[in-house]
Amino acid sequence: MDLNGLYESIALIKPEIVISLTLLAIVLFDLILSNSKKLLPFIAATGLAVTLVIQIIELSTTGYAFSPQNATLFYGMLSVDSFGAFFKVIILVSSLLIVYFSAVTDEIKQSFDRLGEYYTLIFGMILGMMFMTSAIDLILIYLSIELLSLSSYVLAGFTKIRQRNNEASLKYIIYGAVSSGMMLFGISLIYGMAGSTNLVELNNFIQSGSINLVTFSIALILIFAGFGFKISVAPFHFWTPDVYEGAPISITAFLSVASKAAGFAVLIRFIRVGFVSYVDSDGFWRLSEVFDWQALLVIISILTMTLGNFSALWQDNLKRMLAYSSIAHAGYMLLGLAVLSNQGAFAILVYFSFYLIMNIGAFFVVMLIANKLGSENIDDYNGLGLKSPFLGVALGLFLVSLTGLPPTAGFIGKLYLFIALVDAKMIIVAVIALLNTVVSLYYYIRVLKKMYLSNPTEDTPEIKTSAMNTIFILILAVPTLVFGLYFAPVVDFAKMCISFFGV
Repeated sequence: MDLNGLYESIALIKPEIVISLTLLAIVLFDLILSNSKKLLPFIAATGLAVTLVIQIIELSTTGYAFSPQNATLFYGMLSVDSFGAFFKVIILVSSLLIVYFSAVTDEIKQSFDRLGEYYTLIFGMILGMMFMTSAIDLILIYLSIELLSLSSYVLAGFTKIRQRNNEASLKYIIYGAVSSGMMLFGISLIYGMAGSTNLVELNNFIQSGSINLVTFSIALILIFAGFGFKISVAPFHFWTPDVYEGAPISITAFLSVASKAAGFAVLIRFIRVGFVSYVDSDGFWRLSEVFDWQALLVIISILTMTLGNFSALWQDNLKRMLAYSSIAHAGYMLLGLAVLSNQGAFAILVYFSFYLIMNIGAFFVVMLIANKLGSENIDDYNGLGLKSPFLGVALGLFLVSLTGLPPTAGFIGKLYLFIALVDAKMIIVAVIALLNTVVSLYYYIRVLKKMYLSNPTEDTPEIKTSAMNTIFILILAVPTLVFGLYFAPVVDFAKMCISFFGV
């Protein structure tokens, strides 16, 4: 065994090491100082902040963000590159926001005695997601997904306040077990044919041409089912509405952003590393003709966005509506991958940057209102914008951004997505996506109608936010508006990170 190579590999996964040490610190602190649980969010936030700083320093100083010099770690299991670093930043930023989110939601406060377990599971999810973004071996991809999934199964039913919490966890683990089994069977078929689970070696095997296309296609569809489950695309989305509605709202927000980001990162890398023969001068990926990825991705993305948007039209529960909205957004982002080009991947990075702030912002405002009303039903929002103007304006801004209307950040995300589609001459697909955006406008505007055009009832309260909650909302709302007008820093950062994909 090459110990020098092992030491070099360990030196290049500092962010994952810090996350692991923070997880260990949370466990030990909870065991030894069980009467000081209020400090656990501070330990979690400190660990995440340190990890984020280390990740940004490495991204800007080690050189892999700016040059085609990447590192393959642990004997071909991991790849260190700017693409993975981008998604790690997304995961870490969303995790930091969720730590504060968790500290102020009533659902988690009612489970105060189990706060140590809560943050331990959160960090288990984060560690799994961090490895997912860099994995280039099918075995490590599977193990990373399982680490993420096992933690999230427990968190989905963590509070046990209502029956729907247990139902959410049970449905999640059943669907997750089925998708995991399908994925593992697909990986076994790939290994049986290629003799390796490494994506680079898989690419070399595909180039050789000695493939049983039927068996190979079945294996890829089974593996895609595992990815589809994590990113909530149809027809692998059935768990999403029930789990999002039943899980603690902080976990719902976390799953809708961080887990989805990790899923997209690993799916993009799987196709880019495993199947692309070369990238032409216009940035389009030229894939080996063993499987029609573009047709599959286009069909799945259209099905996902259409089903998500039309299902959201009939929802009365706001968490459930946002769950279907999240499914629709997964469909939009999958179109960026369906383009099979650097421009399409770049559009996904830009989209995720803005989706992070507007989606967590929407869930946070819904949580504050639910803390006061004890309800997430849209009909209970009558006149709420007039009684609580700050929360009404903030929620309205986030919903308008989720729709993709100017001058919000959501418009910029969809703009780059449509640019990628037009560049690829996928005009019909772009029109379908545009029509879906029009459909989404209806159910988002419905909430605004309830808040501003319906008369408040005697039970409609005036919801006052604390100074910290106000600052938190502004941290999310101001960029949502500012990036709709001045988005160059985010676009430049995404361009830098997509400039070199690694292996």
